[in-house]
Amino acid sequence: MKPILTALGLALLLALANYWALWNLGGTACIPCAVVLLAGPFVLALALAGILPALSAGPPAVTASDAKAVPSQAPPPKPVEPSENTALRLLASLQEEGRLVDFLTEEIAGYSDEQIGAATRGIHDACAKALRTCVTLEPVLPGAEDDPVTVPAGFDPATVRLTGNVHGNPPFSGTLRHAGWRVTRASIPVRSGLDPKIIAPAEVEIP
Repeated sequence: MKPILTALGLALLLALANYWALWNLGGTACIPCAVVLLAGPFVLALALAGILPALSAGPPAVTASDAKAVPSQAPPPKPVEPSENTALRLLASLQEEGRLVDFLTEEIAGYSDEQIGAATRGIHDACAKALRTCVTLEPVLPGAEDDPVTVPAGFDPATVRLTGNVHGNPPFSGTLRHAGWRVTRASIPVRSGLDPKIIAPAEVEIP
C-alpha cells in the first residue's frame, strides 16, 4: 500500500506541474493534450506501483518442504558381491596354496596310511599358511581338550554346544571336548577379473 500512495503523491505533483505549464503556455485549448498531461502521471504511477514491487522481490525463496521435494542426485550404489563369492575366494586361496580341493576330491582308498600321511603333511602346512593369511582365529573357550570347565548361566547357545547328559539349569560343569573357533579378522584376497566360480584354472603344458 505504501508504494501506491507514494506513486500517487508524485503523480499529483507532476500533474500540478503540467497544469501550471498548460495554463501559462496557453495549451488549455488543446483538450487531448490536457487530458494526457494531467491524467498520464496517475496512470503511469499506478502501473509502476504494481510492477516495481514484483521486480524488487526477486525469485521466490526455496522452503524446506520444496527442497525435500527435489530428488537428490545420489551416486549409483556399488554392485553388491554375492555372499557365496567370499567362500569361493577362500576356497580358491586354499587350493592355490595347498591344493586342498585336489586332495579332497581325489580317491585315496588305494593308498596306504603311510602314503596318505606323507602327502597330507605338505598339504597341512600350505593350507594352514593360507588360512592364517585370510582369517585370524581364537578359541571360544580357554583351556585344552579334556580340561574341566564350567558353563555359566546366561551363556550363548550359539557359542557353546552342550552334549551328553544335559538336564537342569546352568551353570553346568563338564569336560571341554573342543574349544571352538571364533574369527576375529577376515581378509579374503580379491581375485579381480576372474570368475569367482573358477576355483582353479585348468593348466595345459605346451611342449
